[in-house]
Amino acid sequence: MAALRDIEEVSYGLLSLLGANRAEAQLRRLLERHEQMVERLLETQDDADQRLREVLAVEEEVAQSLLELKESMRQEGTRLQQLDDELQNANKEDACLQARLCQLTTELQELREMEADLQQQERKVDEDTTVTIPSAVPPWPHCVPAYPPGQHTALTEVYQ
Repeated sequence: MAALRDIEEVSYGLLSLLGANRAEAQLRRLLERHEQMVERLLETQDDADQRLREVLAVEEEVAQSLLELKESMRQEGTRLQQLDDELQNANKEDACLQARLCQLTTELQELREMEADLQQQERKVDEDTTVTIPSAVPPWPHCVPAYPPGQHTALTEVYQ
């Protein structure tokens, strides 16, 4: 915009020089200045185009990075959901196993108590059934006599 004003100013200056005596010298100076301004304008335009291309390239990189980040976040969200599901399943299984462990612990304790009771009852039975066999008591009649026949007739008679 400023360059266009400068061009306009140069153009007016050229017109005013045409009418003056020194028009040719001023015209050369104005034309040189005009060429410098046009060159400067073209350089500025080239710089602006280059910067615009750089900005667009950076925007494309940023956009691509954002898309990749979004995809990564989506995948991680899916993975997180899977891990959460696995954790919930593991918690349920753990609760079942804990309940089963408590049940088995209770059963084990009951079995230990029963074993202790049985051992105590066995000791009582062993104590109650301990029989002292005197050596003079003859064997039962259905048993073979300890003495050959004919000896100890009194014992033989007892058997009969």
